[in-house]
Amino acid sequence: MLLAEDDRAIRHALERALTLEGYEVTAVADGVEALAQAHKTPPDVLVLDVMMPGIDGLQVCRVLRAEGDRTPILMLTALVETADRIAGLDAGADDYVVKPFDVEEVFARLRALLRRTSPAGTPAAGGPVEDAPAKGVQLPARQVEAAGIRMDLQARRVWRGTRELELTRTEFELLELLVRNAGIVLDHSTIYDRIWGYDFGPGSKNLAVYVGYLRRKLDEPGAPQLIHTVRGVGYVLRED
Repeated sequence: MLLAEDDRAIRHALERALTLEGYEVTAVADGVEALAQAHKTPPDVLVLDVMMPGIDGLQVCRVLRAEGDRTPILMLTALVETADRIAGLDAGADDYVVKPFDVEEVFARLRALLRRTSPAGTPAAGGPVEDAPAKGVQLPARQVEAAGIRMDLQARRVWRGTRELELTRTEFELLELLVRNAGIVLDHSTIYDRIWGYDFGPGSKNLAVYVGYLRRKLDEPGAPQLIHTVRGVGYVLRED
């Protein structure tokens, strides 16, 4: 694991906690060091602070994604506005934790990210609700389809009709969950458990941010909205 955090106290405390949790941690103080270390010894997962001197966490994320590096990235940020979180998703981050954070939340999000990188065919706790009576169509070659959405799970590609969508890792996992359970209302707790491996409680806006961002990429002028909010319950994928 590569940890980049310019605040020395936070960096040392988080490095110690992660090491005690069983992670092998390389800790650096800025974005320049982070990029150099990532190129030298590619990590299994990156934890990047957004606000760092010189090259910040968002720039590190953009550079790695532009190079084709799909290593999961968890952002640490003191910025709480939705626009700031969307900026992180735009840069290619997979998830984020808002400071001040509980270290257990960091552990939970890291476990979820690492589960998603398990070998093909290995069940992941962050995967879809397998025991629900899915109404999505199961196709050959690890493809699923529902409501005009087609997903190639092995190639990690997705289309609405003929238009291919560019999704982050978390967006892809969330859409796969909804497609596999098309027409079924999934409650917030179920989605949190399957995608993040942890229910962050009713006060968290993490899920709403990702659903909103996914809608932006899915929606088309004149076409029906596909992801619907069931107030007080959760979300459902269906074509009205």
